[in-house]
Amino acid sequence: MAFGRWGDFAPYVPVAQRQAAARREAQQLAGKQKLDPVVVEGRKLASTFWGAAWCTHIEGYSDYASRLPRGRTYARNGSVVDLQLSKGAVRAYVAGSELYTVTLDIGSLDPKRWKAIVAECAGKIDSVVELLSGRLSDSVMGVLCDAQRGVFPQSDELEMTCSCPDMAGLCKHLAAVLYGIGSRLDREPELLFLLRGVDQLDLVEGAGGSAVLGQEGGDDELDAGVLSEVFGIDLVLGGAPPPLPRGGARSPPKKKPAKQKKTKQRR
Repeated sequence: MAFGRWGDFAPYVPVAQRQAAARREAQQLAGKQKLDPVVVEGRKLASTFWGAAWCTHIEGYSDYASRLPRGRTYARNGSVVDLQLSKGAVRAYVAGSELYTVTLDIGSLDPKRWKAIVAECAGKIDSVVELLSGRLSDSVMGVLCDAQRGVFPQSDELEMTCSCPDMAGLCKHLAAVLYGIGSRLDREPELLFLLRGVDQLDLVEGAGGSAVLGQEGGDDELDAGVLSEVFGIDLVLGGAPPPLPRGGARSPPKKKPAKQKKTKQRR
């Protein structure tokens, strides 16, 4: 059936109306599975070291420069209604004129490149807290954030698809997801290393004991507030109780009867 004089085209639906329909579709999806939307508070998409560094890096993709601004707007206004990050993969739903499915596959960091990064950072990072909170020296930041040799992916390491009809290499929905990753790294910076398929503990001096949680007595001594902020967990400081024996809780030790003193009887 023809809808208009120019042929078989569906009637035009205003963008605002289509966006409202996409939001309703997202709400229906939320009833079927747990969604993890990108929520931006304030004007900045990312405010911590790793989140901001990710955004700065993707803005260096010269082949995508003209496509990124619309993505910033989409990410900021809550259009990324779900963002799931796993090893080497990103899966997302973005509400545009419709609800679009976005997939992004990231190649694992080349082992030789990672080995070189670890070697250059050897002895310069004392704790996981220091690493994930971005409390790093300029030399270490220079190594990790190097545009060519650092931990962030190059544009040719990304395989991106979106279910929208835009034939461009980077549509606004994909750009929104790229910025959404930066916002998510604000909350979970360790996801960067998961995405690249490497272990951040390789960068920590000693990779165990006091080196992981902070060196005793130094400036990086374990701070429950800092660690809770970085990892999003509540900590209870104090020594853990000794393990219970098999078979349940310990029963209190039986008291031995007191020895009675013998007294000599006078005759």
